[in-house]
Amino acid sequence: MQTNKKYATKTGYPWMTESSGSGDTNLTTGGKKSSYKDAALELGRELVTRNIDLVYGGGSIGLMGLVSQAVYNGGRHVLGVIPKTLMPREITGETVGEVKAVADMHQRKAEMARHSDAFIALPGGYGTLEELLEVIAWAQLGIHDKPVGLLNVDGYYNSLLSFIDKAVEEGFISPSARHIIVSALTAKELVKKLEEYIPRHERVASKLNWEMEQLGYSPKCDIARTFGATICKLKVDHRKAKVKSISPLALG
Repeated sequence: MQTNKKYATKTGYPWMTESSGSGDTNLTTGGKKSSYKDAALELGRELVTRNIDLVYGGGSIGLMGLVSQAVYNGGRHVLGVIPKTLMPREITGETVGEVKAVADMHQRKAEMARHSDAFIALPGGYGTLEELLEVIAWAQLGIHDKPVGLLNVDGYYNSLLSFIDKAVEEGFISPSARHIIVSALTAKELVKKLEEYIPRHERVASKLNWEMEQLGYSPKCDIARTFGATICKLKVDHRKAKVKSISPLALG
């Protein structure tokens, strides 16, 4: 795998990274509404249209399977990162693109973050929420400055966004950190917002230290920011950046 390749992370977990989370009851069905599946396919097509690659959780089922298949069929690169213990549960039939087996969930998320320029979460359950909130917290801490997007299909995330706004109102989340999250009703609008994203929040810790100590980035890497993403050998000004890879958060 080339270290200078840019990916739009999409996870079979909720990470868009496209996310469809492990442990979510909708993992195999993609939810009760057909609109969720339609949105997943629309997202895959939008990534292809914008020449964005996909990094995701590696599964072949549910919403993550739909997104990865659409991106792969469109001729873009797909990288799936999945813990070995979850392969029997989340992979059925043939996989698409490149699959990287890792030891555990922490390594999975770190690898997805390493290769992604942005994160996108589709509707999901506990697994999706866990990955979504963790990647937001990483941004707040300064581990990365990549944008985190919610594909708010049929207002699925309205209650979550209201909760976050309430936390800002009550002083538990800073107004600047609220802007880490980007949301939209359609894939086209969301990807456009992610491409225009400029970080506004203050970092709690040194970004370089977090990369070396928490995510395993080499200090010799040429660290740059693309769409809030930090990966080796990417030199992109935020104001001119184009998202090259998206990591969907666990769609779970």
